[in-house]
Amino acid sequence: MSEAAGAPLEEIIAGIARAEGFDTVGITRADAIPQAGVRLKAWIGGGAHGDMGWMAETLERRADPAVLWPAMRSVLMLGLNYGPAEDPRAVLAQRSAGAISVYARAEDYHDIIKPKLKRVARALLAEAQRRGLEGDVKVFVDTAPLMEKPLAAAAGLGWQGRHTNLVSRDFGSWLFLGAIATTLELKPSASEQDHCGSCRACLDACPTAAFPAPYVIDARRCVSYLTIEHKGPIPRELRPLMGNRIYGCDDCLAACPWNKFAELGRDMKLAARAENDAPPLAELVGLDDPAFRARFPKSPIKRVGRERFIRNVLVAIGNSADPSLLPQVEARLGDGSAMVRGAAVWALSRLADRDTIIIHASLALVHEQDAAVRAEWDAASVQAL
Repeated sequence: MSEAAGAPLEEIIAGIARAEGFDTVGITRADAIPQAGVRLKAWIGGGAHGDMGWMAETLERRADPAVLWPAMRSVLMLGLNYGPAEDPRAVLAQRSAGAISVYARAEDYHDIIKPKLKRVARALLAEAQRRGLEGDVKVFVDTAPLMEKPLAAAAGLGWQGRHTNLVSRDFGSWLFLGAIATTLELKPSASEQDHCGSCRACLDACPTAAFPAPYVIDARRCVSYLTIEHKGPIPRELRPLMGNRIYGCDDCLAACPWNKFAELGRDMKLAARAENDAPPLAELVGLDDPAFRARFPKSPIKRVGRERFIRNVLVAIGNSADPSLLPQVEARLGDGSAMVRGAAVWALSRLADRDTIIIHASLALVHEQDAAVRAEWDAASVQAL
């Protein structure tokens, strides 16, 4: 018998996972995070999940893995490093360019990680069968009602920091997570302790004050939520705080001091595409639906749809202080989407002079039927006067 054949099953599968490109691997029991479910229920009960109704709809399954899959006994948690080459906040100074979250500058990580997970899962079952063990597996990448961050902490991949995201001593804040749930009884890894101490860097970095307390996030104020999950107009009072962030936000992640130990991601498919590094707002705001889909063919950005994306771009233009973008804004005042028109009105009110705003408003209010857009025009007119 070879040395590998005599090694524990957990050790064998960890080696296979690393060969597939995963940077960190751990195992936890399916019942290891009871308090996470309690906290989740309280969080949703307080309405902090905002528009994300799917979180409330799947609450019971999400709060307890045993409800999601009663036969589940162990969970193999895997992390894939996507550490950026530079501080992603540098683009915030380029006010006429868009800031896209690091994870969305490359190909959709779901499409990259899931095939890897499936191969590891098949290898786990094959190795178990060689040892006379029968089991089943399911793989998850951020799309099933599974609390991956608490499970990853229980499996020793890191800890949930004060910003509620996973922090690793080896990879900082830059880990994509995948999970392999199994009916097999696997030996759990040692969990990781919280190493945040009294640090407030992530909390203080948030541009919209989305953390009412350490370890608690109000999604309704989070830029990532507002630019991705929120389906309607972005609340007017939050727009000026968003700067040029057009898809997601990395501020709390990038501010974490543990990033000094982070490494550059190794998977080239997860490396940022040049066209998604500070793209000019002027180029993005004119995209129609076919052009939007062509511009982001394998990107997670495509999932939010053209309407929400252009809404975000117009908010960024409104914060740009760049009057040269006014023609692009004016072109969107007649957009087929009411949400886009409303965002264009706000951008116009931030960039145009008084007379220009009043002229546009007098013309638009004659034919505008959408109540929300009319309210934007009313607010813009009052501001101009």
